[in-house]
Amino acid sequence: MKRWMAIAALLGGLAGPVGATVYELPENGSAVFGTDERIKSTYQDTLLDIARRYSLGYEEIIRANPHVDMWLPGEGTDILLPGRRILPPGPHEGIVVNLPEHRLYYFPKPKKGEKPVVITYPVSIGKMDWSTPLGETRVISKQKHPAWYPPESVRKEHIANGDPLPKVVPAGPDNPLGDYAMRLAVGGGSYMLHGTNNPMAVGMAITHGCIRMYPEDVAALFPLVPVGTKVWLINDPVKVAYVDGELLLEAHPPVDAEGQTTEPNLELLSQQLDKAVGTDTAAIHWDLARETLQAANGIPAVVGLQADLSPAPDAPTPNGAPAPNGAAAPNGAAPAVTAATSATLPPSVTNSSTPAAVLPPSVANSSTPAAVLPASAAAPNAGVAPGAVNSPPASAAVPNAPAPTSEPPTKTLAPVFAPGTGAGTAPPAATAVPKPTLAPPAVPTVPNSQ
Repeated sequence: MKRWMAIAALLGGLAGPVGATVYELPENGSAVFGTDERIKSTYQDTLLDIARRYSLGYEEIIRANPHVDMWLPGEGTDILLPGRRILPPGPHEGIVVNLPEHRLYYFPKPKKGEKPVVITYPVSIGKMDWSTPLGETRVISKQKHPAWYPPESVRKEHIANGDPLPKVVPAGPDNPLGDYAMRLAVGGGSYMLHGTNNPMAVGMAITHGCIRMYPEDVAALFPLVPVGTKVWLINDPVKVAYVDGELLLEAHPPVDAEGQTTEPNLELLSQQLDKAVGTDTAAIHWDLARETLQAANGIPAVVGLQADLSPAPDAPTPNGAPAPNGAAAPNGAAPAVTAATSATLPPSVTNSSTPAAVLPPSVANSSTPAAVLPASAAAPNAGVAPGAVNSPPASAAVPNAPAPTSEPPTKTLAPVFAPGTGAGTAPPAATAVPKPTLAPPAVPTVPNSQ
């Protein structure tokens, strides 16, 4: 994916991060953009220094590097910078803030001759009991060097903690709003999108409901967003995309305070995957999908592959002519069978003798050889999951393959996406609570929740 150099150059003088925040939207309508990168840390780096430098949030960098010391990564430590993302669902216009992702997306209106782009930044959201509201709203005012008028509820909290606040906090280094603020219509105007005087906390659930940004990020965004811009505050911990034969799943920790369940909802995931695949056929690795949901590290993972369920060609005879159906191989040998152990193929493409179902890893990893999808089952130019190898052609026998056992193992079938059949029956799962929609009040109030 190419960066939009014109806007990048414009923002270059304002934004400090090295990592790109501006991306061209794919012309083919793909929902996937950006790339992951790896760098080596220096002896003076902290993981939070690196996060800010590359416009990543606190939790983003921690989840992507779980075994790296946050304060002392050390000289030459390999650091993953998660930059490949799936666009959030819903309208791609104005500002979209996905709360579980702790990330903001801005879709500016392209001018004549310009390609559409997305600009994305990490943000902090509301902490427990001070949740950020959901729904559609809009920017109703903008202010440089704003003063902060703490709501009475926030002042009481600070008094209880032995840290009383004045009724007005003037602009300056002690102002938690930073140097730029954009007021939203929701909540009577008490919620804002603003900077911060505590940049190390960007990317956490730590605010009283407002949306905080790195000082350099909000400084870059502020002049681009006109008053009246629509803003969507959404709660979508799971995002799905189907690109070049690969079914991608990106999962983030659910925001419990906003009505999400804590357990993976495979029934809801099944519906999302089915919608993403459309009329194509794809084999889904359900165990990997469940693991991706539970890990919730925000990094897109391949959990399914496009499949072609057309019948395999007949095995040729020694003279090169196809053998008639049901004909025995020469010399009384058994007909050639495409077989392989689970070590040679990823579980997502291991199939039973029935072409319309996929075996789960529990069967694929058994010692008993499993029948393998024919070569035609891998769509041309389809992506392959990490560690996958191409299936051998159906006409070729695998050397040294173990003989089939007299009693085939019991096979528990996982669902396969097929046109018109839906996603099959997914394992039981909890039901997600519907997301509320807030109607933005028309008149703002002066106090804000910070």
